[in-house]
Amino acid sequence: MIQKFLIHEHHPRLLIFFAGWAADETPFVQYRPANCDFMICYDYRDLTWDATLTAGYQEVHIVGWSMGVWAATHLPQLMELPLGRRVAINGSPYPVDDSRGIPQAIFQGTIDNLNGPSLHKFLRRMCADTPAFRGFLAVTPRRPLEEIGEELVCVQLQVKTQQRKDEEPLPLWQEAIVGSNDRIIPPDNQLNAWAQLQVPVVRNDEAHYHEPLFRYYLQDIWTND
Repeated sequence: MIQKFLIHEHHPRLLIFFAGWAADETPFVQYRPANCDFMICYDYRDLTWDATLTAGYQEVHIVGWSMGVWAATHLPQLMELPLGRRVAINGSPYPVDDSRGIPQAIFQGTIDNLNGPSLHKFLRRMCADTPAFRGFLAVTPRRPLEEIGEELVCVQLQVKTQQRKDEEPLPLWQEAIVGSNDRIIPPDNQLNAWAQLQVPVVRNDEAHYHEPLFRYYLQDIWTND
C-alpha cells in the first residue's frame, strides 16, 4: 500500500483518505482540508501499513471510498489511533461478495477482460453522466494498466484468505454513504453489508464517483471544524 501525504504541515490532526481501486493522488490533490495534514492511501496489492507516518497526531479522521473501504477495515493499526470521524463512501467491507459487494462473476470478469477499452468503460460507469465523466478524465489516475490488473488479482486473493480465516472487518465506520446510482458496487449489496454491521447509512442519488461528495468530505466539512 502507498501512503502519501498531500498536506504535511505538522497539524495536530490528520485526515486519511483510502481511495479506490486503480487510484492514485491525481483526482484528489486539489482538496485542502483546513487545519489538517492530509494523507491518501492507494494500491492495495498488499495491506502493509507504516504506523510511523501516523504517529503523534492528536486526532485522526478517516474517509474511505470504494475498495478503500475494504482496505481500511482490515488494518488493525487504525484502531490504535485517536480516531475522530470515520465515513465510508460507496464501498463495502466485503468487496467480492454476491450479496454484500461486487458479485464474484463480475469481479472475475473485470480481471479476465481488463484492457484499455474495458477500463475506459469502467471509468464511464463510475460517473453519472457525460459532463461528470469528462471532468474525471481531466484528473484520471496515471497508473499502468498491468499494475492495476495485478492489484485486482491481489485484492481477490486477500479477500479469499480473509474468508478462509473467517476474518471479520474491524468496527471502524461510524457512517456509510450509499449512492442509489452506483453502477460499480450494487447499492442494495452495500445496504446489506452495512445492515449486517449495524452502521448507519445516509442515502443519496449519486453515482459511484461524485466529485462534489469528495469536495465535501475531503475539504469543505473541515473548513469550520
